[in-house]
Amino acid sequence: LTQAARYERNEQRQGYRSGHYNRNLTTTSGDVTLKVPKLKGISFETAIIERYRRRESSVEEALIEMYLAGVSVRRVEDITEALWGSKVSPSTISELNKKAYVHIEDWRNRPLQGGRYPYVYVDGIYLRRNWGGEYENVAILVAIAVNEDGYREVLGAAEGMKEDKASWVSFFQWLRSRGLDGVKLIVGDKCLGMLEAVGEVFPDAKYQR
Repeated sequence: LTQAARYERNEQRQGYRSGHYNRNLTTTSGDVTLKVPKLKGISFETAIIERYRRRESSVEEALIEMYLAGVSVRRVEDITEALWGSKVSPSTISELNKKAYVHIEDWRNRPLQGGRYPYVYVDGIYLRRNWGGEYENVAILVAIAVNEDGYREVLGAAEGMKEDKASWVSFFQWLRSRGLDGVKLIVGDKCLGMLEAVGEVFPDAKYQR
């Protein structure tokens, strides 16, 4: 990095060594202490561990998976202490989940590029959500399609609150705006709101229970 050996003087030199500092890194094998080189004039960077990273990527992935699986923040603290010998604070978990939700939203709103989708399977899945200290059932509307090449793809999932016509119409229009085209057959249950929405948004498509 400095383009010079210790004590060497040359025109290519980029900076000067200035000892080390200790930094903790949480790994799946527990906490380790790193001696990170300090440089004057340039910053020290390594391809192995990113600057300012406090946790191994596999640790962060595990934390996000625990949260998305419904494990409470308090329980995540206890689990991390049992697994790795150190607690992860609620604010850390919150920051990690913000990163995860960015990727989720990018995926949810991606353009559909599989060509035409003649077969679309739809359903509403009910999940319990904690809203202001009270639990309520919320419908998640899901669409899975098969394109003309025979490949299956999850088109999208969106909160529908309840499976009424307005929710399904909004969901289908959202899918069309992202590129859903060529629908010939929609498969779902006998939900009345869905049936009415299919006829309105996809009038040329047939419906099968």
